[in-house]
Amino acid sequence: MATLASLFRPNPQPEPVKVVPAQRSEPAPVSAEPVPAALVLAPSVHAVEFDTVLPASGQVSIIPSVQRIRLGVGRAGLRARIWVDENTVHVLVNGEVVKTVPSNLDAEHLHQLKLRGARPAGPPPAPPSVDCVGDLPSHQALEVERTVDPNGWINLAGQRVKIGSELANRRITVRLDGHLLHAVHDGLLAKTLPSPFTSGERPRLRGARVAATQLPPAPAAVSVERKVPTDGVVMVARQRLRVGRTYAGRIVTIYVEIYVEDTHFRVTYEGAEISLHARKDQHPVTRWKAKIHAPKI
Repeated sequence: MATLASLFRPNPQPEPVKVVPAQRSEPAPVSAEPVPAALVLAPSVHAVEFDTVLPASGQVSIIPSVQRIRLGVGRAGLRARIWVDENTVHVLVNGEVVKTVPSNLDAEHLHQLKLRGARPAGPPPAPPSVDCVGDLPSHQALEVERTVDPNGWINLAGQRVKIGSELANRRITVRLDGHLLHAVHDGLLAKTLPSPFTSGERPRLRGARVAATQLPPAPAAVSVERKVPTDGVVMVARQRLRVGRTYAGRIVTIYVEIYVEDTHFRVTYEGAEISLHARKDQHPVTRWKAKIHAPKI
């Protein structure tokens, strides 16, 4: 008779299955898809330049409906070269940059200029307009062109600055460098004054550009001669200088700057300094030699 235990068989344990790790095949290189054109900024087109004759009004038209630049009637009839791109417009007369302003033109306007005969331009003749260079460090010097009026004044961002009558009716380069204002004329430093703006203040100056060159040198100090009268007082540039009665009748040499703002007059006699006087104003020197009168007979 079969028993209950004989009816069941033990279930053999299955042999463990060996898992072989699959070999990882290198992914096939996927070609990079081009970035949609809408996500890429359109590159700036090349700058163009063209020559023109300044009209009698002194106002040159880049594109009449887009941008006009006033240069003054004094330059009417002169031949000018216009360098322009999407950021800056430079106006050159006789090879010198006379004005730099922000550009109102875009790529389509520049293409119109090419159709009108403008040619591809070379490198910019001057640094870009200040309005197009972004945030500038406080120590960055700026330059702007101004014409001194007949009374010796110029206008800077609505403020009048006294330059001096010796530079009246002359075109100068005004350089703002920190707390100082430098006036440059004919490639030489003509005057240094306190700046009407603080070093951290950035006024909107018409035609300003970033200074790309070093400050030019100042003219060498000049000397004037004076014969000391009996009261011991001489006059230079409308200022009375007390030298002393000890030197009465003798000729002294006084060193003074003509244009560059100096703070002192240095009086010497036979090479030795005898006195130093603070300069009170900036009147120009008009007489250089001492007046020597013939003795009365």
